[in-house]
Amino acid sequence: MGKPRNAISPTRKEDYPEWYQQVVKAADLAENTPVRGCMVIKPWGYGIWENIRDSLDSMFKETGHKNAYFPLFIPKSFLQREAEHIDGFAKECAVVTHSRLEADADGILQPAGELDEPLIVRPTSETIIGELFARWVQSYRDLPLLINQWANVVRWEMRPRLFLRTAEFLWQEGHTVHSSAEEAMEETRLMLRTYADFAENWLAMPVICGEKTESERFPGAECTLCIEAMMQDRKALQAGTSHFLGQNFSKACGIKFQSVLGKEEFGWTTSWGVSTRLIGGMIMTHADDDGLVVPPKMAPTHVVILPVTPKEETRAQVIEACEEIAKELRALSFSGGSLRVDVDDRDLRGGEKYWSWVKKGIPLTIEIGPRDLEKGTVFVGRRDQGAQREGMERQSFVEQVPNILEEVQANLFARALAFREENTVTVDSKEDLYAYFTPENKSKPEIHGGFALAHWDRDPQWEEQLKNDLKVTVRCIPEETGKFGTCIFSGNRSPGRVVLAKSY
Repeated sequence: MGKPRNAISPTRKEDYPEWYQQVVKAADLAENTPVRGCMVIKPWGYGIWENIRDSLDSMFKETGHKNAYFPLFIPKSFLQREAEHIDGFAKECAVVTHSRLEADADGILQPAGELDEPLIVRPTSETIIGELFARWVQSYRDLPLLINQWANVVRWEMRPRLFLRTAEFLWQEGHTVHSSAEEAMEETRLMLRTYADFAENWLAMPVICGEKTESERFPGAECTLCIEAMMQDRKALQAGTSHFLGQNFSKACGIKFQSVLGKEEFGWTTSWGVSTRLIGGMIMTHADDDGLVVPPKMAPTHVVILPVTPKEETRAQVIEACEEIAKELRALSFSGGSLRVDVDDRDLRGGEKYWSWVKKGIPLTIEIGPRDLEKGTVFVGRRDQGAQREGMERQSFVEQVPNILEEVQANLFARALAFREENTVTVDSKEDLYAYFTPENKSKPEIHGGFALAHWDRDPQWEEQLKNDLKVTVRCIPEETGKFGTCIFSGNRSPGRVVLAKSY
C-alpha cells in the first residue's frame, strides 16, 4: 500500500519547523517582506486576528477597561528611568536618531537633522504610558485607572518566524493603576483568567496557568503570571502574560495620588498582553498534514459553499441554489456569533477549489451540483475530521449547522487537551528528567519530550543548568503546585512541582 498523500509537505513528523512554514504559506495567512523580520498579514490571517481582537476587546470592556492609543516613539530617557526594564529590552530596541532625509551631491539620500534625544520605537509602553498616567492620576477618586491599547510594537528579532517571532507584530497591552497592592494583584489574576478563558473557549487551546520564575519575569515586574500551551511538537508556547509591577514604574514615572486619608502615595500598577503569536499557537495546536484547522469561533468564514457546475446550462440554477442556502445559513447563529458564509463561484476545477479551503482550515464546506439539486442533498466536509466528505439531506443539514460548529469547536479542544495529557509526565529524579528530554537517536530531529512535572527547590542554579544541558526551562509554577516534596536536583525541600519543557 502506497504512502498517503497530504497537501502539506513535509509532514509534521518529517520536519516540524518546515511543516509550520508550509501551513502558513498554503493557508495564505502571511508572508515575509523586503524588511527582514517583518511580515505582511494577508486577508485570511488578518481575518483571524480581527476575530481575536474583537472577542478579547469585548471581554476587556466587560471587566471595565477602556481603549486608548499612545505614541509609537518613546524618548530614550524614559526607558532609562527603570533600570531593570531597560536592561531587559535594550538589545531588542530599534532607535530613531534623525528627523529627515536629504540628498547628497550624488543624489543619494542620507539621514539628516540629528535628534537632540534618540527615540525608541516602542518595544512595550510602560514608560511612556506611565508618564501620561502621572498627569491623569491625582486622587484616589481617579482610581482604578483601567486602560488598554491595540497597537504594533517592534523588537529587533534575530531569528524571525512568521507569527511566532517577528521584528514588528500586533498586540494589545493593558495598563492599570490601583490604590493598593491587593487590588493590583487581583487585576493581574483577573486578566490572566481572561486570557485562559479566551485561549480555551475561543482558540480551543488548553493552557496551564501559573507564575514565572524570577529569572523569567517581565523586566521591572514583581510578579509575572502566564498561560502556557503545548504545541504538537510537544514544546511549550507562552501564549499570554499578566504582570504585577508593584510601585516600580510608579516611582520611576511619578504616578502619585492623594489617599482617602490625605496622604500622598505611589500607585500600584499592572500590565498585560497577548499578540499575533496566538495565531502561531492556533496553527501548531490544531493544523494537520493537509493544512490549517481553524476553530469555528476564530474563523473569518464558517461555511463555504462550492457550486459544482460541470455544464453551462445548469450553472445558473446551481448558483441560485447555493445563494439560497447561504441566505438561510446567514440568518442562523451559534456561540461564536452570526454565521459567516461565502459562496465560492470562482472559475476553478472542483478539486482545486475544495482543497484551497481545506488548506485554509475552513470549518465546513458544502458542495452542491445538479444531481444534489435533484436529490435534495448536499455534500459536506468537516475540517476537524480531515478531508473526508459525506452526503446529507439539505434541509436537515441547514438546521444542524449551528450544532455542528459547536461540535467542531468542542472536538478541537478535547483533542488538544487529550494530546497534552498524553504527553505530560511526572518525574521524581534528575535521571528520569534527563532521559525524558534526550532523544535516543540524536542524529534525527524527531519530536521528543513534552511537559514534565517535577519538584524544584527554587534555586536558580538548576534553571541555568537545565537550559545549558537540555534547552529546557521552567515554564511556570502552576497555580496548583501540589504538596511539598523533594527537589530532584538538590534533595532539599520543594514547595511544589513546576512545569518543565522545551519552548518557543
